[in-house]
Amino acid sequence: MNAIPDPPSQPPLLMPVDEQELSNRIIRGDRQALAALFAHYRPRLWRIVNFRLNPQLQGRIDADDVLQDAWIHAVDRITYFLRDASHSPFIWFRLIVNQTIVELERRHLGAEKRSASRERSFEAKFSPAATSSALAFHLSGSVTSPSQAVGRTELARQIDVALSGLSEIDREIIALRHFEELSNTETARVLNVTEQAASARYVRALKRLKQVLQAIPEFTDTPSVPLRPRPGEANS
Repeated sequence: MNAIPDPPSQPPLLMPVDEQELSNRIIRGDRQALAALFAHYRPRLWRIVNFRLNPQLQGRIDADDVLQDAWIHAVDRITYFLRDASHSPFIWFRLIVNQTIVELERRHLGAEKRSASRERSFEAKFSPAATSSALAFHLSGSVTSPSQAVGRTELARQIDVALSGLSEIDREIIALRHFEELSNTETARVLNVTEQAASARYVRALKRLKQVLQAIPEFTDTPSVPLRPRPGEANS
């Protein structure tokens, strides 16, 4: 049995990799190639963990802990790489990372501390409630100086209520594009929609988000919340 490589660390900046060549090697069972590709994607996967991880787990585990567990899962599933990652190895790694987050939440929080409405399954593309909570938490942290009367917890609650004015897919597309920083092509693949539909929906969702947040005074003229379309997106 081949030894499992150590969890890959972030590669030097600007280090080019041939993703197709690595993918071909992974299909043949090359775990070192899997490590190289995981390391290549690591900064992006770290960003996803930082956004998706339940705030209640802060101080218990960090993004590096999640990625270490996700790496072990990826090694265990290398034989499924050809079947599950043929279109996008990054989306395959992203799915494993999200499944790992679910496992860690179950392990550390326990069933009695979770709302059933926030349960995420391994098969689900996304959990509307979990996405809304993550958006509220990170948007509340973007406010530079919430008033003393409105702390971050209360502000996050107000934002969570405001986000109910958006559809589930609009909340998810904002999370994917604006916080996880997925490309339009990757977002379309995750949501199983066309690239044109994903791009148009993203722009409309951002406009709608700004509208629903206007009811929260702390977001009025707040430059630290750059709710603008990603470069290259249509403005209509």
